[in-house]
Amino acid sequence: MTYTVALTGGIGSGKSTVADAFFRLGIYVIDADIIARQVVETGTPALAAIAEHFGASILTEEGTLNRRVLREHIFAHPDEKAWLNALLHPLIQQETQCQLQQATSPYVLWVVPLLVENRLYERADRVLVVDVSRETQILRTMQRDQVSREHAENILAAQATREARLAVADDVINNNGTPDAIASDVARLHALYLELAAQAVSQEKS
Repeated sequence: MTYTVALTGGIGSGKSTVADAFFRLGIYVIDADIIARQVVETGTPALAAIAEHFGASILTEEGTLNRRVLREHIFAHPDEKAWLNALLHPLIQQETQCQLQQATSPYVLWVVPLLVENRLYERADRVLVVDVSRETQILRTMQRDQVSREHAENILAAQATREARLAVADDVINNNGTPDAIASDVARLHALYLELAAQAVSQEKS
């Protein structure tokens, strides 16, 4: 099994920036958000099931999933979230396993925003948390998504707390500064993960 480093962080923390830095070092990146979008693309059985369950209003005029409408509906009807998770999580997990088997780099970076919320850290060999202050999260989210402060705060309130993420972290990258500042952290951790992955392979063979 490929040595797996799970990368997580709250909204606006800079997970993508960190993941891109590992990718440039030749590491295979599996992004749970990308997979979640793929399993509900036009023509997929999952999208058909969602449309049947929620009604045609859940689709755009082009027939794609209207994520904003779906988010608002789930927010208003929490029980529907369980139905959606039961449909999508097995599909996402199946595709994740397929990508893990295709990986050729010494270790894999598995980007999972909801790692803590869904207790998925138990499936990783190592957990890396991108950590920023709450205020930084709010300001970055407002700027990136063009939303109000209240909206950004509501998103943060629905996620795991900063303390809960740090509690499961093996490694932490502080990303309160500029994107350039994380390069040295990524290089240091890359060397560590190469060493740990090699040790894991050695133990499997012995």
